Amino acid sequence: MHKKPTRKKAIELVAVIDIGSSAIRMVVAEMHGPGSWKVIDGADQPVGLGRDVFLSGTITRASATQTLQILQAFLEQIAGWQIKPENITAIGTSALREAQNRDMFVDKIALRTGLEISIIEGVEANRLTYIAVRNALRMVRPGFSRANSVIIEVGGGSTEVMLLHAGRMVAAHTLNTGTVRLETEIKTVTGFGGYLERFLREHVRSTLETLDTEFKLKRVKTFVAVGGDARLAAHEVGREIADAYHVVDKAAFEKFLRRLQSMSTDECVQRLHISYADAEALVPGLLIYLNFMDDTSATEMIVPTVSIRDGVLLGLSQGTDEFKEEFNSQIIASAISLGNKYGFDEAHGRQTAKLALQIFDHLQSEHGLDAHRRLLLEVAALVHDIGRFVNARDHHRHSEYVVANSEIFGLHENELNVVSNVVRFHRSSPPNKSHICFMGLSTEDRIVVTKLAAILRIADALDRGHQSRIRKIELESFGDELSIRCHPHGDLAGERMALVTCSQMFEDLFGMKIVPE
Repeated sequence: MHKKPTRKKAIELVAVIDIGSSAIRMVVAEMHGPGSWKVIDGADQPVGLGRDVFLSGTITRASATQTLQILQAFLEQIAGWQIKPENITAIGTSALREAQNRDMFVDKIALRTGLEISIIEGVEANRLTYIAVRNALRMVRPGFSRANSVIIEVGGGSTEVMLLHAGRMVAAHTLNTGTVRLETEIKTVTGFGGYLERFLREHVRSTLETLDTEFKLKRVKTFVAVGGDARLAAHEVGREIADAYHVVDKAAFEKFLRRLQSMSTDECVQRLHISYADAEALVPGLLIYLNFMDDTSATEMIVPTVSIRDGVLLGLSQGTDEFKEEFNSQIIASAISLGNKYGFDEAHGRQTAKLALQIFDHLQSEHGLDAHRRLLLEVAALVHDIGRFVNARDHHRHSEYVVANSEIFGLHENELNVVSNVVRFHRSSPPNKSHICFMGLSTEDRIVVTKLAAILRIADALDRGHQSRIRKIELESFGDELSIRCHPHGDLAGERMALVTCSQMFEDLFGMKIVPE
């Protein structure tokens, strides 16, 4: 009996278009399976979106027309690969993010080309950059996951900075410092000469000081640079490691930069075979890297051959599943780092989070919330008392303000708003129409906040004394009752009393009476 030949599965093709401040870039890739792809085509064209937006706040008609022409040409190139429209992803970064007329611009592009452009916020850019770097280095440089490191990506309009302590996220910031923005700012003041280096140092000083309070930069020995300018420097003076990244000695990097500073823009174009726009941005970009590197103890620069487009491709390949647990742990690490910044009671935060998650899991059929909302509950539980740094009285209000106005790696602005509202209602009165920040949420998010806050109140009550007296809890549902059996090591009189005063919101929402045992 002859075995019937199996039909080989067709390789799926996808395209990613990245609309940046100084260029529009496109890649076509073969998707080979989770976390695996091969770039088979690409193109890039310079564009003046950043100069428009950073000078006037809007995209000019000329730049809009130029962008449209470039996108139409890219789509023709993509059509040659017979890629389905649903397999084309288009993203926009800082220039589009800040443009006052971005909505009309994005709408015009959609009407003329069919492309739906997703505007990438700073926190999403950090996420995409992190997973791309982590994916590139995980096999060839396993020590990276345990290192004190900085990951920095310099773009035309912004700089993304991530600071890790022993591989755990301490801070993630999006800075309004980029090559095109710097060039625009300096030219309007003094011209573009030797003033640049001094101006830049002053420009990033406050950021460096902030980072140093979050984790001493001199303890950082691993410096990871992402971006076109860093890749060019690495190609010129670095050494390639396993096709995944280059290593550039700091001394060689600085010598290369000083040589570039002595060259004209025309000389850079001719000698490095780059566009005029790239040549103008090169020195400012490399100076930003050097300024950050100078404040660390790193003696070399690691330059992965990745970009934000690799982060998008990793997501499209469904290869993020293996990073999901690690990525979530980085979100938690960032939340704890924020708490430590304000001197929070970490033991109480962790105990409250542990108890809150147990209650959340037991009530899955009652609340119907997904794993991501579970993560938001964990974050809220960790930092719910952070406002005590300001004042213990009404600390829930202070906690809301601190969380809403802070950065937690991996969380978008709307997710931070959910977390801050959950924190706001972990005590005192439940949400109502008089709470402006709560009413500013979508209907769906208001429901999520109410459910999570009700659970957080119970968990917080179970550690009212901040002594972690409960080793574990057992939960059982009987009709309209929720039994909580506690296994303590100490007297729980305070916790039992707190349950009585804090359970009303939970009981009203879920229709279940709390019965402590």
